[in-house]
Amino acid sequence: MAEVVTARAAAAVVRSGETLLIGGSGGGHAVPDALMAALGKRYTESGEPRGITALHPVGLGDGKGKGAGYFAQEGLLSRVISGTYVNSPSISDLVLADKIEGWTLPQGALSQLMREMAAGRAGLLTKTGLHTFVDPRLGGGRQSSAITEELVELTTFRGEEYLFYKPYKVDVCFLRGTTADEDGNVTMEQEAVFGEMLSEAQATRRNGGVVIVQVKRLAKRGTLAPKQVKIPGILVDLIVVDRDQPQTYLTPYSPSYAGELKTPASDMPSMPFGVRKIIARRAAQELFLQAVCNLGSGISTGIANIAAEEGVLDHICLTNEQGLIGGAPASGGDAGAASNYAAMVDQPYQFDFYDGGGLDIAFLSFAEVDREGNVNVSRFGTRIIGPGGFINISQNARCVVFSGTFAAGESQIDWPNGLTRITRDGAHPKLVKAVQQITYSGQYAMERGQKVYYVTERAVFRLTADGVELIEIAPGVDLDRDILAHMGFRPLLSPTLKKMDARLFQENAIGLGEHMLARAGRPKPAALAALQNLRG
Repeated sequence: MAEVVTARAAAAVVRSGETLLIGGSGGGHAVPDALMAALGKRYTESGEPRGITALHPVGLGDGKGKGAGYFAQEGLLSRVISGTYVNSPSISDLVLADKIEGWTLPQGALSQLMREMAAGRAGLLTKTGLHTFVDPRLGGGRQSSAITEELVELTTFRGEEYLFYKPYKVDVCFLRGTTADEDGNVTMEQEAVFGEMLSEAQATRRNGGVVIVQVKRLAKRGTLAPKQVKIPGILVDLIVVDRDQPQTYLTPYSPSYAGELKTPASDMPSMPFGVRKIIARRAAQELFLQAVCNLGSGISTGIANIAAEEGVLDHICLTNEQGLIGGAPASGGDAGAASNYAAMVDQPYQFDFYDGGGLDIAFLSFAEVDREGNVNVSRFGTRIIGPGGFINISQNARCVVFSGTFAAGESQIDWPNGLTRITRDGAHPKLVKAVQQITYSGQYAMERGQKVYYVTERAVFRLTADGVELIEIAPGVDLDRDILAHMGFRPLLSPTLKKMDARLFQENAIGLGEHMLARAGRPKPAALAALQNLRG
């Protein structure tokens, strides 16, 4: 039977030099924030524990001081291994200053590695990360300049290259659910994601570690529905109750995020007309009926809003890497959750689907693109972001649409009579000679036959075997003045260079449904096509 203790008592379990595994996702989604806060407070007051390793597949925090931000104290951490630091910039600052060791590894690889660790297998063998900064030939996922240790190895198996992600010995893990009974069985009925809570508990238990679960409420023994139990009590050592536990950092509770009910499409906010909407609209024009898609963070999340506005949300399947299938993935600080979804699966299984080529289209953002078609989203300027799920998703989708503003920085653009007028441009080019860090390899994409597009508010490019090719420009844009003059390389120019759809630059709907009807869909499996021919 699990023991119920205070967050302060649970935090006291972690000792100096140990490895702490933490579940949850992004902006408070199933994040054991009370436990993390208690550990940070313990260090502030006592100076203990020191030199711990924080391991969490997904970035955790509100972009300020919550989540991993509680640990941003010199001496508390020795290293951080995570998919991203975007939710905890103070951790990024410590890594940049070489005050702690930092790795950012693919979220999907770390998520799947939890299952390998749970089973006591040697580690994770996968192609995910090849030819990116995670590849040991390009840095091995290290974000600290002073470290040389390899957490990822390049290996050859049956004549093909793979990356091998090494396992970790976990001493303590912090997890979260909604309800725990007196035997420690934990359900997650109010959570916005499942994550990989079960695998993390199993991995910790196998290593002889302590499993601590934060929940919102307690239930009498034998009263929880067995099929709702996500973490069996046999894996749980300590329970901490936080009765004020919010669903996410921004949302106290959304029944739609919990899958309790579905909301009308009219409840989805419309995007205001502007640069971001134009980009999301043009990206959405790559959709076709019944397309299975992933929406990344940033501008790409707006595709869900566009699909709802245009009345096509029910004719496509949008997913996110946290395990939501169908409906409308959330945006902003709640990204990772979704409304009106059809199913929620554990995160490792979602990445299995992605890695297996299950996505027709991946809609992702970019920070930099270079002449080879390489994309950087993981490190630029003085910011360490990390890849999150980007590498798993981008390497394995049949088609990838990268979206972003043409330049970074403050700009002034308007569209009188549907024509693009740029009166002030962003100061920092995003289409550069060479990206600072390779999060996506254009050459590797061409070797695997992917379709690749780069969408901005004034131009659309595609990747070819010979490099990046300009295929569309916005009405009113001057090719030399507004595009080529602001690029770090000269793209190929399509012999059929055309104008972007004029409807993108006006307030009214763009007729996305009709556009999708005219596009070819996913090829049917041969057996299904044969059956339909027989019936026909």
